[in-house]
Amino acid sequence: MIVNSLSLCYHNKLILAPMVRVGTLPMRLLALDYGADIVYCEELVDLKMLQCKRVVNEVLRTVDFVAPDDRVVFRTCEREQSRVVFQMGGMGAALLSDPDNIEKILSTLVKGTCRPVTCKIRILPSLEDTLSLVKRIERTGIAAIAVHGRKREERPQHPVSCEVIKAIAETLSIPVIANGGSHDHIQQHLDIEEFRRATAASSVMLARAAMWNPSIFLKEGLRPLTEVMQKYIRYAIQYDNHYTNTKYCLCQMLREQLESPQGKLLHAAQSSQEICEAFGLGAFYEETTRELDARRAELLARTPEEAREPAEDNSGIIKMAVKFDRRVYPPQITPKMCLLEWCRKEKLAQPVYETVQRPLDRLFCSVVTVAEQKYQSTLWDKSKKLAEQTAAIVCLRSRGLPEGRLDEESSSLHKRKREAPDQDPGGPGGQEPTPPGELCKKPLVALRSEESPLEGW
Repeated sequence: MIVNSLSLCYHNKLILAPMVRVGTLPMRLLALDYGADIVYCEELVDLKMLQCKRVVNEVLRTVDFVAPDDRVVFRTCEREQSRVVFQMGGMGAALLSDPDNIEKILSTLVKGTCRPVTCKIRILPSLEDTLSLVKRIERTGIAAIAVHGRKREERPQHPVSCEVIKAIAETLSIPVIANGGSHDHIQQHLDIEEFRRATAASSVMLARAAMWNPSIFLKEGLRPLTEVMQKYIRYAIQYDNHYTNTKYCLCQMLREQLESPQGKLLHAAQSSQEICEAFGLGAFYEETTRELDARRAELLARTPEEAREPAEDNSGIIKMAVKFDRRVYPPQITPKMCLLEWCRKEKLAQPVYETVQRPLDRLFCSVVTVAEQKYQSTLWDKSKKLAEQTAAIVCLRSRGLPEGRLDEESSSLHKRKREAPDQDPGGPGGQEPTPPGELCKKPLVALRSEESPLEGW
């Protein structure tokens, strides 16, 4: 049996399971705060990671893996070093039907990295086939195996097979991580140990129970949900989590309370700031934003001129310090739409936007050209779309034109409905709007480094 030179211990551990759209940095940090020993990130497609560029984000003090479209695919920080497991591989439980490929992938990973490799599977229709598979997986040299005690076609409402997990644990010499006990077996922290004993597993991995309330890992017992959600939001703001992902995770926590007054405020929120205000954290949002802006300004001041944004001929550009705030515009109305409508009415060429990204902090600035005149906001934005909206605002305001705000008189645009409005205030850190699915069963690699916390990730 091959043994990795660097081992992340999987004995007697409490583990946050890999969950689509849930296992992002804020949730992982929250789980660690409440007592989780190891945290798995959400599923990440290996091809996307190969296309990513590794970026040290000095403003957030994170390491980001950024896709060609500027979306942050994976973000990590020193706090979770040696405790985060990077998940990748085939979709769903597809690999279960191809044991030869399972063995090939795992053997290659074990031989090709000094970091511990684990595998997560569901059980097969027969115990005999399941035991045959896990023995074959063990021979690849992986550090541990996580077992979701349900068959591939079974759903959370089906009972978890503790007996099968136990049979696997008694058969293998490597640690077995029991998964699938949320709700039926685990409602509070004390139930975790009961589930571990029932399965004879080395460790326990929690998915839905941790998604509903991450303080399930806390020995002292569950914390009030309001407290947990506020703590999650603070991490989301501090690490610039995209508001749609933040909103999704909060909805999973609220569950049956989604129709409550606070649930309705959350549902209506269209930005991180609005989410904060819905939970009484408006002042925290403003304070954190100022702190990040100050950190960004300090870094810019220390950066050599040649390392900043590309030099441009700014002569003749009309500039204003403006920001686009989605809340002051009605649904389906944006400054870009108003500017385009005005150009059409005046029989002018449609606006042309030129956007650049600053290498240091990856913020965006856009210049719009209308009737041979250029307009630009002096404030940089988190996304290309936001930068274009602010450039449009500069143009409209300098020409004394309505920009579609709620406090302006109604215009023809307010009466028109657009099927695909350009109103996404999101940034490059956004998550794919993929609906949540079952937990993924695929190779997993623990990230651990003996070097500097921000090197080699």
